[in-house]
Amino acid sequence: MSDTRTDTDTRPTKIMYVAEATAHGGRDGYVTSQDGRIGLKVAMPPALGGDGNGTNPEQLFAAGFSSCFHNALVLVGRRAGFDLTGSTVAAKVGIGPNAHQGYGLAVALSVSLPVLDQDVAARLVDAAHQVCPYSNATRGNIDVTILLG
Repeated sequence: MSDTRTDTDTRPTKIMYVAEATAHGGRDGYVTSQDGRIGLKVAMPPALGGDGNGTNPEQLFAAGFSSCFHNALVLVGRRAGFDLTGSTVAAKVGIGPNAHQGYGLAVALSVSLPVLDQDVAARLVDAAHQVCPYSNATRGNIDVTILLG
């Protein structure tokens, strides 16, 4: 892998924070964080043949992506002089087989900016999509649809 950077490179130039988590038992076990703030039972959802008696990686990814995207949205909104009080971002993460005998993800983000004009809201969503680390990590790797409502 090349370490050559381009103007569109989204890799961090400086690591400011590192999160650590460990899985025990895969999708039918538990996950913990190094700092002890996360200690969750994980289980396969019924749609994938499990009992659903726990959270799953897709729910955790949806929680992370939605909160990160919302933070990016608030950041770009504030920079542009807008108050985004009452705004929300919901994420749906789907999983299914891909063309390479593995599995892939698809994400749908639903953004609500109830106090803004649609054109302004669309510009802020586009800007947030460029700022959000999850958007940058997934761009070109998985389908991400953003719905503005």
